[in-house]
Amino acid sequence: MTSAQKTGALSGHIGQLLIIGFDGADISQQLASLLTRIQPAGVILFARNISKGQQTHKLLKDCQRLVREPLFTCVDLEGGRVDRFRNVTGPAPSAAEGCSTGDPKLFRMHGEIIGKICRALGFNVDFAPVLDLAFRASRNVMSSRAFSTDPKAVVHYAREFLSGLKSAGVKGAGKHFPCLGGGNLDSHHDLPVIGKSFKKLWAEDLVPYRTMKRELPMVLINHANYPVVTRDQRPASLSKKWITDVLRRRIGYRGLIVSDDLEMGGVLKAAPVEEAAVEFVRAGGDLCLVCRQQEYVERAFENLTHTFERESEFRRRVLESVKRVEAFKRKSPELRRRVPVPSPEKISRLSTRLWEFSEQVRLQALMVSSAGAAR
Repeated sequence: MTSAQKTGALSGHIGQLLIIGFDGADISQQLASLLTRIQPAGVILFARNISKGQQTHKLLKDCQRLVREPLFTCVDLEGGRVDRFRNVTGPAPSAAEGCSTGDPKLFRMHGEIIGKICRALGFNVDFAPVLDLAFRASRNVMSSRAFSTDPKAVVHYAREFLSGLKSAGVKGAGKHFPCLGGGNLDSHHDLPVIGKSFKKLWAEDLVPYRTMKRELPMVLINHANYPVVTRDQRPASLSKKWITDVLRRRIGYRGLIVSDDLEMGGVLKAAPVEEAAVEFVRAGGDLCLVCRQQEYVERAFENLTHTFERESEFRRRVLESVKRVEAFKRKSPELRRRVPVPSPEKISRLSTRLWEFSEQVRLQALMVSSAGAAR
């Protein structure tokens, strides 16, 4: 086989750098063609894709039928504001509500009940928990997604939540590295600028990642800019300094590094989606999230492939990430475990259990608040 033939054969792995989203609650002909052609590492569903438990399970199973390798079947489910299953099983408490109980057993139960619902519907990855600190500057943006300015409290909750997810057979992910706790803009629409020094970030916002570097299966990189640290206007998601120099080398993280959605305004203000995908991987990232538009998925895939074929340095970087993704999948039996279609009775039981847990959280939080007021 010639060098060109080898490169062409290896370019077939490019899909393993992509987790993709789409519209619709079933497999369209266009989506089937896209999945078959690019063979992505995973898919991510949102509320727009989810109507019922059985429908969601079938949709994920249909996606897997079109892809040779085991899929990351992903969802964002933190509870509170970020809850994709609200119409299926009812609302889940937010991280802030869970933490207000002060009870580690309830922290773990939060992850466990969310994990059990994810697993029953066919998901094996939940992009949670949030590790951002709840500084005043970001309160309007983060709301109940962030709950403490104390990194030790964040670590305490996150460890238990992740343990609960794991017990249900679901992988978690820490987000949003390096932090969104000091930003007053929403990166879905704008590029937040966080002007903290590296020393301050290291002592505060980066503590959860430093402490849990061996416990986080995945870390999701945000689209905020840190000009004091990087001396540029690029988001962290396109920054080699943040991804390779800080997260990989200085912190020593060895898990999978995932971009936040590359369709978000915070990154598109810096680069079009096809350039953002290449620059994220070039900076040291492993998995590009492109969460909705088929055109954007295709543009990212094509530019990744084109750059892979023409740049030897980028080719080495791609193969490093593909190797890491494939090794992760081999070591993750959750991705191969077949889950039966959830019966209406099972969905009903999970909904009841979630409601009971929510009430337990509410009552415990009231007790803690009353005890605090009495002192």
